[in-house]
Amino acid sequence: MNTDLLLQLITNGLIVGLLYGVVGMCFVLVYKSTQIVNFAQGEFLLLGAWVCWAFLVYMQIPFFLGFIFTMIFMALFGVLLQMIVLRPMIGEPIISVIMVTIGLSIFFQALTKWIFGVAPQSYPKVFEADSVNILGLNIEPAYLMSTVIALMIMVGFYFFFKHSKHGLAMRATAFDQQAAQSLGISVKQVFAMSWGIAATVSATAGVVMGMVNGVSDSLSVMGIKVFPAVILGGLDSIVGAIVGGLTIGVLENLAEFFDSQYFHIGNMYDIAPFYVLLIILWFKPYGLFGTKDIERI
Repeated sequence: MNTDLLLQLITNGLIVGLLYGVVGMCFVLVYKSTQIVNFAQGEFLLLGAWVCWAFLVYMQIPFFLGFIFTMIFMALFGVLLQMIVLRPMIGEPIISVIMVTIGLSIFFQALTKWIFGVAPQSYPKVFEADSVNILGLNIEPAYLMSTVIALMIMVGFYFFFKHSKHGLAMRATAFDQQAAQSLGISVKQVFAMSWGIAATVSATAGVVMGMVNGVSDSLSVMGIKVFPAVILGGLDSIVGAIVGGLTIGVLENLAEFFDSQYFHIGNMYDIAPFYVLLIILWFKPYGLFGTKDIERI
């Protein structure tokens, strides 16, 4: 067994799994506050990556300044998207709202192709070194940056929900929208805030993935790859999203290792997490940390 390769792939899986967990938290955030599954989440990654690339290439500004401008742009974009497109859908059947998010996904994919073209683009070189050796493992600087950012986002989420006024308002709205509104909480503002945060945090993951692999339409697929992680952890659990993201990230890389070394089936990297998801859901239909919903008839 190639132990060095196995350790390298597990480390890569944990790092990418943190990004999955961060994007998964956005799924949970939108779902808990609005009861909507946002199928355009992957397009937030794609749009954020393209916007940051445009700042760096067209405006020739330093990376970290472009990164900050991208986060500001995506926060405003998420808020405006909720106000203009999704707010009029409040009170409509859930399936109608879900179809709107699917329509937004298709629209944003077409829009980015029209504006930026279909050819993949590489980010300007941000870090001098191509990789950093840590305990014998070669890790790309972009992944190290993403690890730090992901951990900061997770800690920020914890303090935001536990100790901030807006975080408590968001938790109250997620628990019971009518009760929250009766206590003076603006549910519309909470909805807009949740979409703004989801767009900003997802764009962070998009920028990191764009730095590593280049910017292309394939970035939007990450939204679909994260969805099994969210279901695995529990659609209404922030902790579950993190655990599910780490699990899927490691499983992908373990599947790639064993397939390349022993099985030689092919494509195990993409399909193995879905098989594990099905097995776990047989025993835990609400996910590992999801809240069991009991309805009386």
